Amino acid sequence: MWKIYKYNGHYIQGDLLSKHSSEDAALKQAAKKIGFTFVEKVKRGKETIIWLDDEFHNPLGLITKKSRG
Repeated sequence: MWKIYKYNGHYIQGDLLSKHSSEDAALKQAAKKIGFTFVEKVKRGKETIIWLDDEFHNPLGLITKKSRG
């Protein structure tokens, strides 16, 4: 389950916007609701994080997925 979070002024993983079953659907929805410019994908252990930044590389939010097994 891919979860989209938006920066709420205090935490980057602040407000949960939506949940999606595919990475492509999550990126399309994030582009529509957040309007990011840069994307960086990081995989740490069982968790995948996609950082969403603006044109000055300020964080706008993130997309995260925790995989099982």
